[in-house]
Amino acid sequence: MATSSPQDGLKGKQILLGVSGGIAAYKTPHLVRLLRQAEADVQVVMTRGAHHFVTTTSLQAVSGHAVRDDLWDETAEAAMGHIELARWADLILIAPATADVISRLATGRADDLLTALCLASRAPMLLAPAMNQVMWESPATRRNVRCLVNDGAQLLGPDSGDQACGEFGPGRMQEPEALTAALETHFTASKKLLDGKRVLITAGPTIEAIDPVRFISNHSSGKQGYAMAAAAHAAGANVVLISGPVTLPAPVGVRRIDVTSATEMCDEVLAHAAECDIFIGVAAVADYRPDAVKPLKIKKTDQGAGAKLTLELVENPDIIANVAKLPDKPFTVGFAAETHAALEHARSKRERKGIDIIVVNDVLDSTIGFNSDHNAATVIWEGGENVLPRQPKSELARAIIETIGEFVDQLANTNPERVAK
Repeated sequence: MATSSPQDGLKGKQILLGVSGGIAAYKTPHLVRLLRQAEADVQVVMTRGAHHFVTTTSLQAVSGHAVRDDLWDETAEAAMGHIELARWADLILIAPATADVISRLATGRADDLLTALCLASRAPMLLAPAMNQVMWESPATRRNVRCLVNDGAQLLGPDSGDQACGEFGPGRMQEPEALTAALETHFTASKKLLDGKRVLITAGPTIEAIDPVRFISNHSSGKQGYAMAAAAHAAGANVVLISGPVTLPAPVGVRRIDVTSATEMCDEVLAHAAECDIFIGVAAVADYRPDAVKPLKIKKTDQGAGAKLTLELVENPDIIANVAKLPDKPFTVGFAAETHAALEHARSKRERKGIDIIVVNDVLDSTIGFNSDHNAATVIWEGGENVLPRQPKSELARAIIETIGEFVDQLANTNPERVAK
């Protein structure tokens, strides 16, 4: 399947970049440079707080335009400059979008140039949130984000990782490369690839109890599965996310169902699979569980270091294989984490389980995969495959969703009974 260049859709587009007062503002000159390299025309509007993190000189140099930051600029406003800017923009991108500017946009404030022109523009608005993880997860911020999304704004991120405050979690602004790719996707999609499709996704690890205090699990953070859910929602799908235990917030607009064990996940998947058009199994499901969960904590013996404890394990249900065996199965996508002979094992697994697409990555590469914000993968289908190089998980998710959308669209034309529900 061919994928488009990140620059295909931005040539000649007029991008209004709003920069608010967050530490991630230091990345905006690089973002402007990438957009200009893609032949977009970029004008920058800064809030008062943004000046603490980036200069008008640097943004003016890379954009080629004077930077606007004052609603009461007599020279610009003599010709109603904020209205002119609002009409000029093909798209408004606010990066970083702080908790403060999100709050002011959600309530329709117009007390500075950026919020005034957003209120006065009919251009699509995309937000790249950037803030402390606790601020991002606060009920007020989540409420404001839901309001903006319901009003038509599109959310890009945030990513999860180390933060300037020293904490770790969701709230990092997406990297400039990912934001540029998202804008390209916005302009090249004549219609949303998964418009109206019902998508069921699994994410995260499963936990298999040994006794009340111990369990078997794996290193999955859920980041790739959650990125897939966000990308599917952005592509127009109605998304249900069945998640093992993770620390990530549910993507905006996505319904999340929390589970713990592989058996619980399988039960929830089979309860919803008949209602979905597409199933995407991203979760790192434990292959085995203890045969019996001890009701009390297993105590150490008096035999000293090196003493052995034997656990009897039984195989868990194969969730993806069970979905693929359904009489009216959805379009089925599996993920495979491999440590050796990755492509060989993935091709065999796809054929053996009867799934449409499998996405495989090498988890021995410590720079990608488990717990990383980046990933690389190969997408394999009958008769072909596509190598996706290392990139942010959010960007990789969009590329995979694009491939899935193209296949589902082809099936709708060649085998409508397969995708009709």
